[in-house]
Amino acid sequence: MALATVRPRARRAAARADGRRRANRQALLVVLMLLAVQLVSLARPAYACGCGAMVHDPKTTMAVGRETSVVRWDGRTEQIVMSLQVNGTAPDAAWIMPVPHRATVKLGDPAVFDRLATLTEPAVVQRHYFWPHGGDWPFGHNGDAAEAPPPSAGSPGVGVVGRERLGPFDVARLTATDPGALRNWLKTNGFHLPAPLASALGPYVSQHWEYVAIRLVPAERHRTLSGTLDPLRLTFASARLVYPMRLSALATTPQSLGLYVLAPHRMEPRSTIGGSRPEVFFAGRIHPQGPLRDLADSRPVFLTAMDQSFPQPHRITGDHELRRTAHDTPYRRVRYEYALLEVAGVPAWIVTVAGTLLLLQAAAAALALSVAARRRRRMPPATG
Repeated sequence: MALATVRPRARRAAARADGRRRANRQALLVVLMLLAVQLVSLARPAYACGCGAMVHDPKTTMAVGRETSVVRWDGRTEQIVMSLQVNGTAPDAAWIMPVPHRATVKLGDPAVFDRLATLTEPAVVQRHYFWPHGGDWPFGHNGDAAEAPPPSAGSPGVGVVGRERLGPFDVARLTATDPGALRNWLKTNGFHLPAPLASALGPYVSQHWEYVAIRLVPAERHRTLSGTLDPLRLTFASARLVYPMRLSALATTPQSLGLYVLAPHRMEPRSTIGGSRPEVFFAGRIHPQGPLRDLADSRPVFLTAMDQSFPQPHRITGDHELRRTAHDTPYRRVRYEYALLEVAGVPAWIVTVAGTLLLLQAAAAALALSVAARRRRRMPPATG
């Protein structure tokens, strides 16, 4: 009887131990799968960023968090000043940008972006409230007013227009009549393009566009490319305002684009090209001053500032082409600042309440005097 009781217990214990081993193996398998996915995502190169292609060693990482560009167009000539914010472990990288006509390239002035950020700041509107809020006396300390929440020789099929060193950039300006020849030249000269990116250049080759290939290296050795890179300024002839975006369809992470457009009139994209609807945060005529003078001369120009996101870059269908809007309607964001209404430094509600109390006291006193006077008149005269 005792032996018959022990055997079922042993079998149950063995079954529980076997179940625990299976559960541990399954958990280990899940961990290994998650680790493999994580390693693949870390090693995956970012093939494109905004209006050009950013390429780096697949063994390293690089992410373009934000692309901000200033586009100046006068109807004949287009200038693009581009600034990229990058982060990763790559010690160098290459970037290629298609342009519709021959381009000149030089370093841009970072102060241009600072000036434009200042010009497009929201207008501040003061609003006052009468009764005290939680941070006002007598409920608490009356601090600062709260604010409302509110970017070598060629090979067959490739021509080298020029090659120069601009600060940390090795810049090559190219023509091409064959996508494969273009990819081979770039590879021979240190620009290693993945096969999908080389194929994506095909439409530009068929349209006889030219290319600006740029190799970026940090200012100091043994450093990685990180932070905001020095801006580059490209100038080329163009009868239409176009901002190349087609290559961004190969990007593996969501893209963010900020555009400052300087043109004779207010401009807008002809379509969303697969991204969210562009959000205009400033539109108005400005007088270029400071760093903007070199870009837009000193004549008044219309500034249109917009943001656009591309949550699914593979949906990008082509390049941005911008057109004049029907009306040059100005627009500026507004930020409201709220403060307690004061009179001569004293909260208005205190002045109002105190004044009301004084008026009530005066009225009460006048009423008392009036009642007393009526009583005196009713009293009969004293007799001797």
